[in-house]
Amino acid sequence: MSICSSSSSSSSKSTKTWIVHGLLLGAAAIGAHAYFLLRRSRKYRSRVIGIIPARFASSRFQGKPLVDILGKPMIQRTYERAKLASMLDQVVVATDDNKIAECCRGFGADVIMTSESCRNGAERCSEALKKLEKKYDIVVNIQGDEPLIEPEIIDGIVKALQSAPDAVFSTAVTPLKAEDAFDPNRVKCVIDNHGYAIYFSRGLIPYNKSGKVNPEFPYLLHLGIQSYDAEFLKIYPDLPPTPLQLEEDLEQLKVLENGYKLKVIKVEHEAHGVDVPDDVEKIERYMRERNLS
Repeated sequence: MSICSSSSSSSSKSTKTWIVHGLLLGAAAIGAHAYFLLRRSRKYRSRVIGIIPARFASSRFQGKPLVDILGKPMIQRTYERAKLASMLDQVVVATDDNKIAECCRGFGADVIMTSESCRNGAERCSEALKKLEKKYDIVVNIQGDEPLIEPEIIDGIVKALQSAPDAVFSTAVTPLKAEDAFDPNRVKCVIDNHGYAIYFSRGLIPYNKSGKVNPEFPYLLHLGIQSYDAEFLKIYPDLPPTPLQLEEDLEQLKVLENGYKLKVIKVEHEAHGVDVPDDVEKIERYMRERNLS
């Protein structure tokens, strides 16, 4: 009897936990809906800034923004690619590290110093946005470890957010290579028939019964670039962390779990982000083969 009673009590507590979680998400969804109505009443989102968040301390790759890629720091290559985007009115680097700041100022970039307490790129962009003198409608978070990001993709996600007033976030995906299917550093995405995100995961999604990659299925790889409605980005850090976000360690999931919509565009892109030290050699080989300086 005591075992049965304990199990019942545990089940009751678990149920209550999920009920409370459901109520919190429901309240967030109501807030999201109210925000959508407010968003639609505002003017067209035209003023756009690109922010490159960069931190020195990384668990997977210490000092990654400053790593040399064929004679230039990776952060410089990312900055130079971002400056080619036609939709950006300004590009800045947001960092908490003096070495990164000094390096960026050396090649002519504007730098905004942010605190070490930022938990992810979105929070660093949010803090930087509040420190800017000018006002912007859209913020593009350009990952500093994507030195070959195409300016057309930056422009594409900005246009996607501008054309989707019910969304507060936009990003891009590209076909996933079979060899990256089970790499947790390669984030996967699934979207609905209207181009809005359903879910992001470090695991393979969708996952079939065989447990193997289906060569006929068009799996999607999430690229490290995203844009936010500026007003939403200001409140993003204050949104409560969510179970899926914490489990997957993906900031996009906090947006979805709190009831907001996320627009996704599909692009063809040879994804060569730098997640771990071994990726540097791969990207340099790729650049040499294509005569990219």
